[in-house]
Amino acid sequence: MKIEKQNIDGKKNTIDVSDKLVDAKINVKLVSNVLYKTNANYKGRKAKTKQKNEIIGSTSKIYAQKGTGNARHASKKAPIFVGGGVAHGPKGETKYKKRKLNKSEKKLSIASLITQKNQLNDLIILDDFANEILKTKEMNNILIKFEAKNSIIIADKKSKNNISRSLNNLPNVKITDVNHFSAYDLAKYKKIIFTETSIKELENKY
Repeated sequence: MKIEKQNIDGKKNTIDVSDKLVDAKINVKLVSNVLYKTNANYKGRKAKTKQKNEIIGSTSKIYAQKGTGNARHASKKAPIFVGGGVAHGPKGETKYKKRKLNKSEKKLSIASLITQKNQLNDLIILDDFANEILKTKEMNNILIKFEAKNSIIIADKKSKNNISRSLNNLPNVKITDVNHFSAYDLAKYKKIIFTETSIKELENKY
């Protein structure tokens, strides 16, 4: 499928991109499921309390089992005592079961989202950034020109190196490469920007 390609000055051309990537069947249910799993896996599960068996201290009984008139107790590690373990508390990341995503789910959800962005005219393909851009103002003006102030830029290695510094102080803009983005990233940002080389790199994965 022929897709519009532009340079940073707005000069237009076309590029052939596989239909599997930009004209795929949009599977809303699959995308929703993938986004749910990805979002759940991103959440930090670091809260942890010590269980009874993790408390360091004596295991001896605090008083005789019989004859005191008090209820029977073992050690002071029991949850009912101050300084004892916590019953049913959070157990940290090691006990949290991550939701698995297979390769097929990832690929199909990404293709669905790219196709959707293409249909909404929110997919932008630019020529590779051959020259280094260091000034944030210059890069900001480029993004304003393409109405891409809220965007993810998926660039080839050389382009990424040439423009990464100019994006450091721009909010709502993320730069990455074809190996380090997810369906969650595509859904989060309004615009998707590929360079000519990066879209071909992603196309080869399909």
